[in-house]
Amino acid sequence: MLKSIDFTSAPLPQLIRRLAVPASVGFIFNTLFNVVDTYYGGRISTAALAAMGLTFPVFFIILAMGMGMGTGTTALISQSLGAGRNEEADKIGYQAVTFSVINSVLLMILGLIAAPTLFRILGATENYLEISVKYMDTILYGTVFFLINSILNSLLTARGDTRTYRNYLIAGFVLNLILDPWFIYGGFGFPALGIRGIGFSTVIIQVLGAFYMIYVTRKLKVFQHARFNDFVPRKKYFSALFGQGFPASLNMLTVAIGIFVITYFASHFGKEAVAAYGIATRIEQIALLPTIGLNIAALTLAAQNMGANRPERVYESWKLNIRYGLIIITIGTVLVLLFARQLMQAFTADSQVIAIGIEYLRIAALFFFAYIFLNMSVSTLQGMKRPMYAIFVGVYRQFLMPLPLFILLAITLGWGTKGIWWGIFVVNWSAAIFTFFYTRNQIKKVLHVNDL
Repeated sequence: MLKSIDFTSAPLPQLIRRLAVPASVGFIFNTLFNVVDTYYGGRISTAALAAMGLTFPVFFIILAMGMGMGTGTTALISQSLGAGRNEEADKIGYQAVTFSVINSVLLMILGLIAAPTLFRILGATENYLEISVKYMDTILYGTVFFLINSILNSLLTARGDTRTYRNYLIAGFVLNLILDPWFIYGGFGFPALGIRGIGFSTVIIQVLGAFYMIYVTRKLKVFQHARFNDFVPRKKYFSALFGQGFPASLNMLTVAIGIFVITYFASHFGKEAVAAYGIATRIEQIALLPTIGLNIAALTLAAQNMGANRPERVYESWKLNIRYGLIIITIGTVLVLLFARQLMQAFTADSQVIAIGIEYLRIAALFFFAYIFLNMSVSTLQGMKRPMYAIFVGVYRQFLMPLPLFILLAITLGWGTKGIWWGIFVVNWSAAIFTFFYTRNQIKKVLHVNDL
């Protein structure tokens, strides 16, 4: 069984390190996994690279559902554990597994039907459309494993274990280095699959990851008291999971919509702009990766301490996570500003793609700090069982404001791709400032109620 951790009294800096460091290391390797995919996509052709950028919004929907449900599950289990309701925490975990399987099947079917139409809307035709569909269909068949892994990770994270998922992500990166070139170019009796080989490698690693996560959770006795009947859908738990997880998923889905909107506007300036955006966002993710673990720490600590009726620790955790995040992201900002060209050249030799990517990165580095205020605040609100705000800020950031801004800056004023990038800058900083003050106000309301 997992060693008990007292999230409600142990020193917060120690708890943040315990939760955040393994998670951040894991996500570094997860992004390096994507970097490997992008690298080999670029070696196939610019069209293949553009196809991967084009399919990312659909791919991200799968990730969004998994991360959203995982976030909701972590929040619910953490609050139950913080309040000492261990049996209830176990039941939420069992139901979350069933919930994820049902959602993954529906998501796969919807994706297989809708993806080709979405790609056509984004301007894909003929060979460009064909390779995009090939890659996306392969990924979609692995949907259930993406979601199962997220839920199993949430069961462990709520109990303070972020190391298991880290180990899986590191192993997945190493395997991807081997499987990507093997499946793309063939060999050892295996046919060359081209871009489909990148998707196939991803799915195989997710399958292996699911078996590993199941093995670890059983070994640590997370499912110690589970019976078959515990996995039969229950309205009470499904309603709770939907109420907490769906807003988190929807928030992540708005990010997918945002990527879709950006890709749509970028496609007006050619497939080179789409390819450049796809590469640059991978680089952006690398810069932000060391801070991802802090999101998990903010969520878990907020939920556990709210469950234990310790809002003062929620406030301190929120402030500490923001402070640590700002310090860490300063390093990423400086590196991106100094080495934007070299980073783009690592993925493509296309001079036009490189130029557009540098243009994006030098503007994006100026709003990296905004992500810290946004992410730590939204995670804290989710831990406080206030998930709906994530939807509101997501709609604002990804759809409501970008559309008029992109039209104004990129098209009406004729700024081209620069207009898109500066539009993202304005949207993120305005959302970050409002979110910071809103979160502070929500925490102080709870503090004042407890003082009465």
